[in-house]
Amino acid sequence: MKNRREFLVHAAGGLAAAAVLPELGFVRLPDRSAGLRVGVIGAGRQGRAILGELTKLEGAEVAAVCDIDERRMQSGLRRSSGAEGFQSVSDMLSSGKVDAVAIATPTQTHADVAKECIDAGVHTYIDGPLCNTNEKCQEIVTAARGAKGVVASGLQGRSNPVYKLARTFFRSDSVRDLVGMRAQHCQKTTWRTPASDPAREKALNWRLDPEVTLGLAGEWGTQQFDVFHWYTGRYPVKVTGSGTIRLHDDGREVADTVACTLTYEDGATIQYDATLANSYEGTYELLRGTNAAIKLGWSHGWMFKEADAPTQGWEVYANRQQFHNDEGITLIADATKLASQGKLKEGIGLPYPALYYALADFVAAATNGDAPACSVEEAARATAVGIAAHQAVASGQEQAISV
Repeated sequence: MKNRREFLVHAAGGLAAAAVLPELGFVRLPDRSAGLRVGVIGAGRQGRAILGELTKLEGAEVAAVCDIDERRMQSGLRRSSGAEGFQSVSDMLSSGKVDAVAIATPTQTHADVAKECIDAGVHTYIDGPLCNTNEKCQEIVTAARGAKGVVASGLQGRSNPVYKLARTFFRSDSVRDLVGMRAQHCQKTTWRTPASDPAREKALNWRLDPEVTLGLAGEWGTQQFDVFHWYTGRYPVKVTGSGTIRLHDDGREVADTVACTLTYEDGATIQYDATLANSYEGTYELLRGTNAAIKLGWSHGWMFKEADAPTQGWEVYANRQQFHNDEGITLIADATKLASQGKLKEGIGLPYPALYYALADFVAAATNGDAPACSVEEAARATAVGIAAHQAVASGQEQAISV
């Protein structure tokens, strides 16, 4: 998931934001002398995005593009010089052309594709969410236990350098007692791809098919819910939700605007909103504590200290940014080094989208034999929360969450 735009924070109160200035060291890059041969399975929008980021990694070579749709496969090949095209996963795996795969097929197909790749012994990256049912997620988890290669989930927050840095402060006394959490994903788009052939139109628009889709709360929310799970080490136990069509009255049955409340056992909540009808403030997660709040926007992050929070010394070196009534200070990677060079402002924001860092972690893990940044076990838990949130929206009834 990518952040679509910078956003403004509109909040009242005399908050003073706090800078974070440790060394980063959070990006794992693969051995540049190696050349992991990667096949991308699924050449739709996300698959093409993966192709674009893989070409930036010197430790990876895009060796194959696989898609059952000929037009999409050819589109993917145009983005990957020297790659070979396949319309069958089994043909690609038996060709001997790939050491690893990145799966970006429709969510409901992930289990079958992943199991075939895992059984073939190649390193496997599965785009998030993991699959569209808890049963299928567990099939992937079971297959991964006997895998010869690395099996990773593409929940991107765990690889994001800004998110890694902010997490070290969240898990210290800087934020302190958790008050509440909020997240949103707002992007004005349709989720519909036109096609003249009815069968192709149905295949391309699987996210609008109520029989298989996880809707906004599952397809988008899973990535964001996992950030909260990773930070807190806990999972909500129930969720309520609602959804409606606010813009795209084109015969679809899947809501284009949703709202959910996810509740923890101790009463803490996540308020989640998503819409295809408006883009204001884009995508972010917010964690409020009694000492500070942390706001994460995928390419940027800020920490806002309460006026009565103890001073820790590094605040004086902060790069400050005004947010309406509040003064925010950015979470900057390698801030100490940049400050010593007089280049602190140059470190604001990530140079690449979050997807790049998730793929870099996967390629590094596959190349060096490391553990993945996000295991499929953790992805199954996050997806279970996303599935329950979607079911709450679709049914209008509270759903219990079991992870």
